Amino acid sequence: MAERVTRAPRAKDSETAIEVQPDPTAVAQPDMPPAAPPTLPVSAAALTMPAEAVVPPAKAVEAGPTIGPAAGLALHLPIPRVGSFAARTVADVVDRASHAAAARLTAGLSPAALTLAALDWSLHLASSPGKTMSLVESAWRKQAEFGRFALGCALGRSDQQACIEPAPQDRRFASADWRAPPYSLAAQAFLLTEQWWKEATTGVRGVSAHHERVAEFAARQLLDMMAPSNFPASNPDVIRHTIEEGGANLKRGMENFADDVARAIGGQPPSGTEAFTPGRTVAVTPGKVIFRNRLIELIQYEPSTATVRPEPILIVPAWIMKYYILDLSPENSMVRHLVDAGFTVFMISWKNPTEEDRDLGFEDYRTLGIEAALDAIEAVMPGRRVHATGYCIGGTLLATAAAAEPANGRGRFASHTFLAAQTDFHEAGELTLFIDESQLAFLEDMMWERGFLDTKQMAGAFQMLRSNDLVWSRMVREYMLGDRPAFNDLMAWNADATRMPFRMHTEYLKGLFLHNDLAEGRHRVDGRAVALEDIKVPIFAVGTETDHVAPWRSVYKIGLLTDTEVTFLLTSGGHNAGIVSEPGHVGRGGRRHYRMATKSRDDIYAEPDRWLEETPTAEGSWWPAWFAWLAARSGEPVPPPPMGPALAAAPGSYVHGE
Repeated sequence: MAERVTRAPRAKDSETAIEVQPDPTAVAQPDMPPAAPPTLPVSAAALTMPAEAVVPPAKAVEAGPTIGPAAGLALHLPIPRVGSFAARTVADVVDRASHAAAARLTAGLSPAALTLAALDWSLHLASSPGKTMSLVESAWRKQAEFGRFALGCALGRSDQQACIEPAPQDRRFASADWRAPPYSLAAQAFLLTEQWWKEATTGVRGVSAHHERVAEFAARQLLDMMAPSNFPASNPDVIRHTIEEGGANLKRGMENFADDVARAIGGQPPSGTEAFTPGRTVAVTPGKVIFRNRLIELIQYEPSTATVRPEPILIVPAWIMKYYILDLSPENSMVRHLVDAGFTVFMISWKNPTEEDRDLGFEDYRTLGIEAALDAIEAVMPGRRVHATGYCIGGTLLATAAAAEPANGRGRFASHTFLAAQTDFHEAGELTLFIDESQLAFLEDMMWERGFLDTKQMAGAFQMLRSNDLVWSRMVREYMLGDRPAFNDLMAWNADATRMPFRMHTEYLKGLFLHNDLAEGRHRVDGRAVALEDIKVPIFAVGTETDHVAPWRSVYKIGLLTDTEVTFLLTSGGHNAGIVSEPGHVGRGGRRHYRMATKSRDDIYAEPDRWLEETPTAEGSWWPAWFAWLAARSGEPVPPPPMGPALAAAPGSYVHGE
C-alpha cells in the first residue's frame, strides 16, 4: 500500500503536525516492491507552511542533509515534476534560504528594494530637464553663497551672516568652536551639500512617494556618515579636548570602544545595564503573577490606598519591548503612580519568543494575551468593566479586540487608552521606509530562517531612523571625547530588547502596515472583519511631538475612524520619553508640556494642524490629566479587591527571557 503525507492539527496551540497515512487511491502491485523515487532533502523549517498546502508524496522521514538554515530532522521528498505545486514549494524553500543568507550581509535591507528606488528616482530625474536645470542653478547659487562666506572668513569678518543654519534638532555644530574658520567652512559646506541633496531627491515628477522617501533617506544616511563632525581632524570639539587633556580623551574613547566590541562579540548588554535589574532596581512595584500561559504572565499589583476605583486598569504593553518601561524606577513608574492614585492595576508581561513560537500569529496575541488576561481579571473581580490601556503595538492589538467586542456582546471594557498607538498606518512615519513588497519578502525570509526577527535587526532599524543621535553623535561623544554618559533606567530598558515571532510579525507588517487592513475594515477577528467605528466606549489617545515610530498625526486619526467620544492629548517628547513623563520630569528640552481636547460624537472634525493651533498648552506632566479622566469615568471608591492566586512575585519570569 502506498503512503501519503497529510497535515493534521495538533490539539495544543493550533500547531500543525505531519502524519503518514495509507493512500487509499493507490493501486498495489503484487510481488513487486515499490520503486524508490529520487529524493530531495528538505529541512524541517521548510515544513512551516500554511495548513492547506499540499505536501507531495514521501517514502520516509529520516535524518540527513537539509536545504535551508535548519539542521537536524529532515523530510526527504521526491523530486517533483517541473511546474507542479510541489516544485514551486521546493523552489520557494531554496529562495528563502538564499534570501536569508543575503540578509546577513545587508543587515536585513533588501537590495532589490533599494535598487528599485534608486532607478525610479534616477530615471525620472534624467528625463526631467527642468528639474535638472533648477538643480544646476541651485548648485551655482550655493557655491556663490559659500564663496561669499569664505571670502568673509579670509578677511576676518566676525559679523558676517552664515549661508545656512542647521535644523533646530541638529546639534552636531552647536558649539562656538564651529563658528570660527576653518571649521565653520567645513560645517557650511556640509550643510549646503545636505540641502542640495534634499532638493535633488525630492520633487522629481513621476517618482512614487515611497521611492522618493527611500531615496531621500538613503542620501541622508550617506551624508550623515560623511559629516565633518565624525572625524577627529575636522571636529574642533575633539581637537580642543585632545589638547586640553593631552590625549586622555582618546585613551578613554579607545577603552570605551574596546569594551563595546568585547560585549558585542560576547552577546553581553552595554556597560551599566547591570545596575538596573528587573525586580531589584526597576520593576519593583509590589505585585503577584496571578496567571500564566505560553505567551503572557499577568501581574496584579498590590493596592497602596485604603479604597480603590471599582474598575481595574489592564495595561497591554508592546511585545516589541519589555513591559517594565511603564514600571521603571519608583519615581518614574507609571504603575506605581496609578496604584497610588487609587486604581487596581493589571499588567501583561509578554514572553520573549523563541524558534518554538514561530507560528504564533497576531490573533494568538489577542486570544492568549488580551482575552486570556480579561478572563483572569474576571475571575478576581467578577462583573467589573475594565479600563484597557495599550502602548504602541499593544494599543493596535487592543484596538482590534475593542472593535470585536460589540459583536460578541460581552461589554467588558469601560474605556480605552491608546499610548502612541496607531490604528491607521497610511502615514506611519519613517518606519514605512522599510515596508514595501520587496522589503517585506526579504524580511520574511530572514525571519523564516530562525523563526523570529532578531533583536539586532529591530535595534538597527530604529537606529537608522535617528542615526545622528543614536549612532554618529554617540560615536563622537564616547569614542572621541571619551565621555561615557551615566546609564539610567530608560537606557537600560532600551538595551533589553525582544524578538518578534515569524508569523505574527509577517501578518502585522503585511496586513496592518502595508495594506492598512484595520483602518479599512479588512482585519478579521474570529473569522469576521471588524471596524473601529464599532467601538462605543470613551477613548483617550496620547501622541508625542517628536515620535519617529508612531507620528502624532497618525495617532490622531483615531478620531476619524471611531464613532465615540475621543480625548486626544499631545505631549512633548518622543515615543518612549514622552510616555514616561512623571510629574516633575525635566528632560533635555526642559520641563514637559501637553495639549488636550475632547471631541464628542457630535463635534465637527478638526484637522491635526488646526487642532494644534486651537488647543492651548498646559505645563507639566500629562499623567495627572489622564488619571482625572479615568476617575471621571469610574465609580465611587470601594475597598480593594482580593489578590488573585499567586504563581510568583512580580515581575515574574517572562521579563527575564533573553
